Amino acid sequence: MLLSRVADSLYWISRYLERAEHTARLMDVRLDLGLDRQRADDGWNFDRLFAALRVSSLIETPSSPGTLIDALIFDPDNDESVLRSITAARENARQVREEISSDMWEQINALFLRVKEARSEGTWSMRPHYICRMIIDGVHLFDGVTDATMTHGEGWQYLQAGRYLERASATAALLDLYFHEGSRLPPNHAEWVGLLRSCAALEAYCRCYTAELRPDRIAEFLLLNLEFPRSVRFSAARVDSALRIISQLTNRGGGGRAERLAGRLHASLDYGQVDEILGDDPHTYFESIGRFSAEIHTAVYQSYVMYPIESALPA
Repeated sequence: MLLSRVADSLYWISRYLERAEHTARLMDVRLDLGLDRQRADDGWNFDRLFAALRVSSLIETPSSPGTLIDALIFDPDNDESVLRSITAARENARQVREEISSDMWEQINALFLRVKEARSEGTWSMRPHYICRMIIDGVHLFDGVTDATMTHGEGWQYLQAGRYLERASATAALLDLYFHEGSRLPPNHAEWVGLLRSCAALEAYCRCYTAELRPDRIAEFLLLNLEFPRSVRFSAARVDSALRIISQLTNRGGGGRAERLAGRLHASLDYGQVDEILGDDPHTYFESIGRFSAEIHTAVYQSYVMYPIESALPA
């Protein structure tokens, strides 16, 4: 059984990296959607991006791509910046060097150094898409290296739980933004393409439903698709599986609450119907996924990180 500090670090490595990749992807898409538009027509208006990322209202919304990159990627004083997330992931990886492979450490350290170098060079304002893609590719490479070089035991399961719990919450927040009452868009609007691209889902959606952009089908795909790795249902299934395996490997009953919550979320998505979700109160439904994710996170901490020492002792 892993030490609680090791479990905590592994869990947060994947959460921080998933958060950094998600932010970079949304920024890349938003910059594309702003090309050839006037500001009055939502050109460099990044309010939707800030709402999607749930960025603090204390941060002033940028008015240009350069200031956007500076605020959400390179600002060391912004807790929600990509640099802060990657720095935190690297620090957690440094603390558990004995549990991760050398290739994993080299990759996360290289990503950290590339981002720091790009910030110090000061030439990124001329190529914001390059910076976003560098981060996205760096996180994907870390995930691939992890799957290929780390034993798929307890530590790997904590990485999976953190990654997919973060992903489920982020995808649900995006869907809530687009389907909230008052922010509905007509079919085939460019913003629906933006939503799919924000989840790396455009090609997968088109293979499933053709290129006709229907909001109900987009919601069904990103929420309930069983095979797409960024759907909420797929993510919930991975969280459920990881927590069940962790409970078995640790041979402790303390994980029961985390398992039950993850299982309830997974089951609700397995039996969900998109017409009922959108026809009833989609905002409440998507918010409930965020609340479930927060409750699962709290339960994981209570069961495997901040648990009473007596619960880990043999009976």
